[in-house]
Amino acid sequence: MIPEELRYTDEHEWVATKTEDLVRVGITEYAQQQLGDVVFVQLPELGDRVEAGASIGEVESTKSVSDLYAPLSGEVVAVNDAVAEQADLLNSDPYGEGWLIEIRVDDPDALEALLDADAYQALTEA
Repeated sequence: MIPEELRYTDEHEWVATKTEDLVRVGITEYAQQQLGDVVFVQLPELGDRVEAGASIGEVESTKSVSDLYAPLSGEVVAVNDAVAEQADLLNSDPYGEGWLIEIRVDDPDALEALLDADAYQALTEA
């Protein structure tokens, strides 16, 4: 399942546009399937500055630990505390209740550089 309205990174994060300069970020269905049962999530703090491509946290599963990467540069303006408390939301609802953070982006045009659904699907099939 790859929602058409989202943008994607090659690190398997999705990005949803909330307003012109505000995005919501999570991990994809593909990512959570590769990870297996998620048991712990470490997220950045509210107010943290994040840089595109930089590690901003990690997801630990029964199989492995994977870094989370910022898809865009900006300020973290919301953190999904529910995921921090109930990490398996990433498995049960990665595009809904399993969102991770919201970022007020420095450059809204940078969103266009991310993968669209077709390009992301091609990446996951490669």
